[in-house]
Amino acid sequence: MEISIYWVHLLVVLCLGMFMKSLCHDENTDANVYIVTLRQAPAARYYGELRSDVTHGSPSSERLNIHKPRFRNTSRTDRRYSSHIAQVHDSLLKRVLRGEKYLKLYSYHYLINGFAVLVTPRQADKLSRRSEVANVILDFSVKTATTHTPQFLGLPNGAWIQEGGFEYAGEGIVIGFVDTGIDPTHPSFADDISEHPYPVPAHFSGICEVTREFPSGSCNRKLVGARHFAASAITRGIFNSTQDYASPFDGDGHGTHTASVAAGNHGVPVVVAGHHFGNASGMAPRSHIAVYKALYRSFGGFAADVVAAIDQAAQDGVDIISLSITPNRRPPGIATFFNPIDMALLSAVKAGIFAVQAAGNTGPSPKSMSSFSPWIYTVGAVSHDRVYSNSMVLGNNLTINGAGLAPGTDGTMYTLILATHALNNETTTVKDMYVGECQDSSRFNQDLVQGNLLMCSYSIRFVLGLSTIKQALQTAKNLSATGVVFYMDPFVIGFQLNPVPLQMPGIIIPSSDISKVLLQYYNSSLERDELTKKIIKFGAVASICGGLKANYSNAAPKVMYYSARGPDPEDGFLDDADIMKPNLVAPGNSIWAAWSSVGTDSVEFQGENFAMMSGTSMAAPHVAGLAALIKQNFPSFSPSAIASALSTTASPHEKNGGPIMAQRAYANPDLNQSPATPFDMGSGFVNATAALNPGLIFDSSYDDYMMFLCGINGSAPVVLNYTGQNCWVYNYTVGGADLNLPSIMIAKLNQSKTIQRSVINVAGNETYTVGWTAPYGVSMKVVPLHFSTVYGERQVLSVYLNATTNSSVASFGRIGLFGNQGHIVNIPLSVIVKMSH
Repeated sequence: MEISIYWVHLLVVLCLGMFMKSLCHDENTDANVYIVTLRQAPAARYYGELRSDVTHGSPSSERLNIHKPRFRNTSRTDRRYSSHIAQVHDSLLKRVLRGEKYLKLYSYHYLINGFAVLVTPRQADKLSRRSEVANVILDFSVKTATTHTPQFLGLPNGAWIQEGGFEYAGEGIVIGFVDTGIDPTHPSFADDISEHPYPVPAHFSGICEVTREFPSGSCNRKLVGARHFAASAITRGIFNSTQDYASPFDGDGHGTHTASVAAGNHGVPVVVAGHHFGNASGMAPRSHIAVYKALYRSFGGFAADVVAAIDQAAQDGVDIISLSITPNRRPPGIATFFNPIDMALLSAVKAGIFAVQAAGNTGPSPKSMSSFSPWIYTVGAVSHDRVYSNSMVLGNNLTINGAGLAPGTDGTMYTLILATHALNNETTTVKDMYVGECQDSSRFNQDLVQGNLLMCSYSIRFVLGLSTIKQALQTAKNLSATGVVFYMDPFVIGFQLNPVPLQMPGIIIPSSDISKVLLQYYNSSLERDELTKKIIKFGAVASICGGLKANYSNAAPKVMYYSARGPDPEDGFLDDADIMKPNLVAPGNSIWAAWSSVGTDSVEFQGENFAMMSGTSMAAPHVAGLAALIKQNFPSFSPSAIASALSTTASPHEKNGGPIMAQRAYANPDLNQSPATPFDMGSGFVNATAALNPGLIFDSSYDDYMMFLCGINGSAPVVLNYTGQNCWVYNYTVGGADLNLPSIMIAKLNQSKTIQRSVINVAGNETYTVGWTAPYGVSMKVVPLHFSTVYGERQVLSVYLNATTNSSVASFGRIGLFGNQGHIVNIPLSVIVKMSH
């Protein structure tokens, strides 16, 4: 279904402008956006109870307890209660703010019962004192945090084969992306590349907005839904419709990239700067895409818009929500879990939706995690085994390594000319101190540069976007240079550079120390007039080897320095939660994927159809796509069952069998690395094929998460405010370590503790042997040592831990369940503080 929103959006902008203008004329007014939740149940819960009265699960489904809730998507067919909730919101605002100015931006009614409203602090206080109101929270900002990775993950000969080949991988599954939108014209999102039937899943009811940038026909059987959410941003006066597009269209590039990583079509040629880099594919190339744009090129995004996007995605019937976004600050309050985004995702999980989130790019410091809650699947970033390397050979036979997706000079040596030595008579470094960055060809003497290698300075201005490689290449082209060499300015320390496409022979020297070696050779090869000191001969020569061919021999995976680390911070005081984060790691470094035709997130890829990007933003959609394959293979799996399948089959080893390494520093990260711990990699590196045959499943329900939240000291009022449920309905509460998760994390072990886990057989008759390695300073045993289980049967495991030393240094262990049919279940164990007496 398509709906035109151009005139609606224009009207909203005009109304907002008039409203803000009228507020500005009021005295002592400081209007802000607030997210208000009410105590009355949301639509999803209402329909769940309605159907639960007339629907009863089979004994087998109760026994397995891994089936999705019976109320999934029922509100699509009857929106009466949703409409009623919206009317309740309007009525409440009129009663409380009678005669006063306010503007309601959204009514949330599916996952949470509440609304976003633009009011003054005084008005917000009036709302908070009403008995119907549970919570009033100030809106906050958020930010955005693959040709070869299918092969690296073993998909073509593994998981895809199990689904019937890439033409069926992910079919029938809808992945919802809360991001910067999508470019619908990209071939990665076409629906006509296969002759097989490709219907839109019947359980999905989303619509496609129609605007000038997103015209009728933009959606198809692949891209099945597209909306945008920007009301909170518009009220702040920072929304730029020229740059940000008041539509689902992606003006940034990030959303197009993440969507294609998870679900882009198979076999799309990757051509960048005129060079072919292979064919691209998403992890689940036959799955469907629904876009909920809530982040924007010029400012990022706001929680009110993100919550609206999540609420709509759940109501539309997506199966998976992928968020490559994180909050700009740690949520305040008694626990990090209590924030509008995490609580909306809790309701989504309750409705049977698997939620994936990027860990954040704030590593490598401990406790830098930006995704907190146990019901959200948090993904860190690792390298993969494809590396693009470039190098140049100097006239003194010294080889210098660098970066740059560029052709070489075919072994031919060319003269090196430093840009500041090739200025025309009108230009001096005094007049233009940045002339060495090669941004203006009119500054140079073409006779000196022509046919040679132009050496340009790469300064902090490139990092800030004030200078660009693309412009320097244009300068070299205008001057008829053979190629370009970028050397690093000594003031750029520790900067990590992605491979950048260069349309001519070129190289970027990413280290200031190595750049000094190059410059020393260059300067020592100059011949100068003894009297005038003018250069009379440029003696330095070099050949560029080129960086178009990938190298696959690199040890991988490796946890990247920027990937956020655990332990999971429970609150603003940085107390440690008994929750393992991240859950696992996936490819996130140097990832080729689709790019918006006007994407500006990476200036070097402007105008290209594909871009190479790095970050946990790229890792999360890898897992979203793999989750789609699991959901396709096991339609009845709950979100926790999908999470368990991914975690228990993850590998703690790199591809050659050694330990996965983790980079520990921003500067020279490969020289500062050590074996990864669960705080770096969670359960380990995702194993796509094994996740489709996990053998045993750890399952957790919505009630388990509620008992966990109710167990946090002083949380009962907050839980009631967010969920509308009283903690007293639960007979007992559980700590984070007692949640039935496929990991064990204990922030403080006071002498001894017993942990229980239960697993369900989802394969067949099998006998398991239990093994473990204990964390340093802890003695442990697991009971039973052996067990046999049949399909659908539950087995309880007891883990006995005793502190044998006093220590506040984290230590790590692992429990393994080894089945005689080949299943291996991996359970990481972490203990921080140990007190033996």
